[in-house]
Amino acid sequence: MKKESEERGIQRERMDLALRRLDEIPRERLVRAPFRVYFEKTAEFLQAVHGAAMAKSSGMLRRMTAEALRGVQRQLYNDILPEWYEESYLNPDYAVTVLGAQHGPLLCFLAAQLRGAISAAYRGYEEELLIYTELFLQVYHCYVTEDGSLPSTEEIRDILYWFISDYSDDFAARRTMEQLDPEQTYFQDIISGWDLSDTRYLYQYGLYVSSGDVELAEYMASLPEELIRKMARTFTEGYRTGFQVTGKDISIKKTVNIRYPLGFERVIKEAVKLFADMGLKAVIYGQSEGVMGNSLGVGGSRPNPQYTYDHKDDMALYLDKRYVERRLGAQKAAYEAYKEQAAVHGGPAVMETFGETPFHPQVKDTAWKLSKKQQKLSVELQARLSDMTNEYIPGEERSFTIIAFPVPDIGERFPEIFQETVRINTLDYMLYRNIQQTIIDTLDKGVAVHIEGAGNNRTDLTVMLRPLEHPDKETIFENCVADVNIPVGEVFTSPVLEGTNGVLHVSRVYLNELLYEDLEITFQNGMTTAYTCSNFPDAKTGADYIRENVLRYHEQLPMGEFAIGTNTAAYVMARKFHIEDKLPILIAEKMGPHFAVGDTCYSWSEDNAVFNPDGREIIARDNEVSILRKEDPSKAYFGCHTDITIPYEEIGHIEVVCADGRRITLLKDGRFVLPGTEKLNEPFEEAGLCQ
Repeated sequence: MKKESEERGIQRERMDLALRRLDEIPRERLVRAPFRVYFEKTAEFLQAVHGAAMAKSSGMLRRMTAEALRGVQRQLYNDILPEWYEESYLNPDYAVTVLGAQHGPLLCFLAAQLRGAISAAYRGYEEELLIYTELFLQVYHCYVTEDGSLPSTEEIRDILYWFISDYSDDFAARRTMEQLDPEQTYFQDIISGWDLSDTRYLYQYGLYVSSGDVELAEYMASLPEELIRKMARTFTEGYRTGFQVTGKDISIKKTVNIRYPLGFERVIKEAVKLFADMGLKAVIYGQSEGVMGNSLGVGGSRPNPQYTYDHKDDMALYLDKRYVERRLGAQKAAYEAYKEQAAVHGGPAVMETFGETPFHPQVKDTAWKLSKKQQKLSVELQARLSDMTNEYIPGEERSFTIIAFPVPDIGERFPEIFQETVRINTLDYMLYRNIQQTIIDTLDKGVAVHIEGAGNNRTDLTVMLRPLEHPDKETIFENCVADVNIPVGEVFTSPVLEGTNGVLHVSRVYLNELLYEDLEITFQNGMTTAYTCSNFPDAKTGADYIRENVLRYHEQLPMGEFAIGTNTAAYVMARKFHIEDKLPILIAEKMGPHFAVGDTCYSWSEDNAVFNPDGREIIARDNEVSILRKEDPSKAYFGCHTDITIPYEEIGHIEVVCADGRRITLLKDGRFVLPGTEKLNEPFEEAGLCQ
């Protein structure tokens, strides 16, 4: 106890000293221009963060008016908002222009890392807040010289490198604790401790809150309790059913990780109760920036997607083999510390939103870029981290669910779109199950499927299917209804790679919130061999864009999934409200055939027997790449799975190719023509969408 008291005393002394130094910086004027302005502005930011921390710990933040809370937020986020970003030191173009090509990238990196102090301040991580502040001061003092000379870039880079490396253990432990420990109730306390009709609660998270987030919370507060319960029940039942259909035992699990967007707290509050009825405690954690920040968890609207894109490869400053080993060691130690919690963790229940303004990034030469060697290290690191996660939270025992709703940014018809989305998310399970079984019975007769585009769509692709030895007991495609992927509406398989050849083309598609124009991917024996898009004037920039954001720096990826979406009601909704470009892949993948590059849908749980509602086992859970897990998991898994959907209007035909040469047409000119599937065309007819 005495030792802990002494440590707290030392930490308090360090904090007091750090705060005094921040106060002195504007008056000292010891750093030469233009660097002086950078350090003064960054010191002001850190002072604002410390001010927020004190307001939070004293309870003052809870008593502030909405206008005062917005004022606190402006101090924390103005520098990255679009209207200020052009002249922000967090913008690599501006940092390089003002501070030079040598020091600009380093100080831009530092400013971005320091934003991790915001979450530390709000969540009461005093030591984390302190070390961010001391990092800034350490770098600042390097620029304080009698003759006005600048420190070497090697000196600054070393400080930043060793800060990230040295604190890997601390940050890994913190992030792992947040994701696994149900005793960490910071976010649940906000949900349970506030009147959720008082939108001031949104500003207690320490996350960016947009006017749209406030509008969403106000809209959710206006909904009847019956609808809130219906949304929560759909969400939680999807999670439970996910365990059931994959043959996993939910009773051995004790926790569920809930991820949601700001504004949906009423639904989440009800979901926490429903999960508790299943014997699952909720674990809720938030997004964070900075060293080993987390892009998952509770989050609000992105303040500036361009800022996020500019800093996506910041690890280029420190990523080397030594760091990889340090990072893996830190994560291993963190999992060991929380191995009991990991063993009973069931996986995530995720609520997403859609409707934000589509984002087309500007690619900047001034931003950090991973070298070829670093790209390989990044792939290696992610693969080994995934392998480690599976060791402590076995894939064959965990599951997930995911659902999406619109946000007010989608436009003036937001309330209509929201209500229609609720309807889409709760469509008749049995109707789709039976129609999809008809499609599966036909697919099971084939050795391949041929997909050809219509009009300007250049798709011409043959997908090979797993042969069936016991068709009375086995099937190739999963009958996907509303469980892990809500809403209903697809049948999917893991294709045989050998013989899967051709071109996949989509005229316009959003993948992970990024736009791709005329996306074209060529497959040879199931592996990507070439890829292009027309986003940029030169082909190389377009190919690099795909490789970075779709292939995630892998040289090649297999086709991990082939599916046929059947949710024509969702497609009609998109056309009716003109929101095709704003739908998340979760819904868009149900609106036509789609193809995933990367891992299969069964990654890390291929050995679990999975059965369709008709009792037949789905045997196409592996492909020629994923089976390599039995020799070396690093060769089998890629840590990514990106679905690419061809919309109905771009489909010429989808045909099942039988062993005897017969061809059975499932879709023709964007409509279902297989007997027994005609009802799927009714939404088209009701909406007046003629062929």
